[in-house]
Amino acid sequence: MDLLKQITKWRRDLHQIPELGLEEFKTSQYVKKELEEMGYQPISVLETGILVYLDCHQDKTIAFRSDMDALKITEQTNCEFASKHQGYMHACGHDGHMAALLGFAKKLSQVPADFAYNILLIFQPAEESPGGANLICQAGILKQYNVKAIFGLHLMPTIEAGKIACRPGPLMAQNGELDVTVTGKSAHAGLYHLGVDSILIASQLICQYQNILTRVIAPVESCVINIGEIKGGTVRNIVADQAVFKGTVRTYSETVFKKITDTMQAINHGMEEAYGCKIDFSCPPMYPPVLNDYDLYAQFVKLTGDNYEELKEPLMLAEDFAFYQREIPGIFFYVGTKTERYNSGLHTETFNFDEEVLLQAVELYYQIVCKIKLGE
Repeated sequence: MDLLKQITKWRRDLHQIPELGLEEFKTSQYVKKELEEMGYQPISVLETGILVYLDCHQDKTIAFRSDMDALKITEQTNCEFASKHQGYMHACGHDGHMAALLGFAKKLSQVPADFAYNILLIFQPAEESPGGANLICQAGILKQYNVKAIFGLHLMPTIEAGKIACRPGPLMAQNGELDVTVTGKSAHAGLYHLGVDSILIASQLICQYQNILTRVIAPVESCVINIGEIKGGTVRNIVADQAVFKGTVRTYSETVFKKITDTMQAINHGMEEAYGCKIDFSCPPMYPPVLNDYDLYAQFVKLTGDNYEELKEPLMLAEDFAFYQREIPGIFFYVGTKTERYNSGLHTETFNFDEEVLLQAVELYYQIVCKIKLGE
């Protein structure tokens, strides 16, 4: 079977068994079996994750990572290899990421292991949540194998199929999930002065949070504060004693993220003093920003060929690959999937792609392992 047919089979098999983070048991069994048939001895990590280590008798190791988990989405692609797990779907392309890394493993198994660096393949669970990359780092895997650089990819339906896209420095954002509960005091609307209006306070909080972006954070910094959900009150003629709103905060700097959340909390304290309400606030950082190493990037670009596109701006999406880049230099890049037939967005029920783009990923991985030079 040629490599494209094999990669297509892997991708479509995996597409049919989507599983949530840290629950990828069928997925893990499938990947492990395929790797064993190539002659590897897969190593289990985090129960559902898998490592493959190629010892080339070198001091340093270079790593390549694929995520494994799926999403809680009901598939509507109508394709013949649709999800067999009702209500779950590989709507973010992780089935393709795994198939590409399997294809790379297959290619490596067919050539002598005389590379300049040892190679670690990471099939990582739980990218969507709770952040399997962080768990891998906490487990000491990078240090255990002396990994000095890491590479990963994401399929991207906003980029034309056949193109590789990337940029140096910031590529994706740090994100945090914002949860705010305002507790006031109920009263009849005609006697509003006897109550504490949680809806009014929540409305003012939302407006003042937005002012942080234009009056506290420097204009050269890119930031997003989005409130996507708000609930409050029970009856139209009663002052609401509780209002809840939820949102997301995104930026490309951990320092800026902290400044935003610190300012939010200062605003909260002022509102509590002014109105006598109670405000419960939570906005912990989830994933750090994805920051591509400049030295690695300069080498990476030379390996991409004519179909390369340097992105002018980073995206306000988040990705747990950033945890690896906190510890070691790394490059995260996009493989375009957009065609006239396949143009649905990530995390949609109709996301799909042509598996031929995965061959491009395999070849680029191979060029990286053959030609990238790591610093001291």
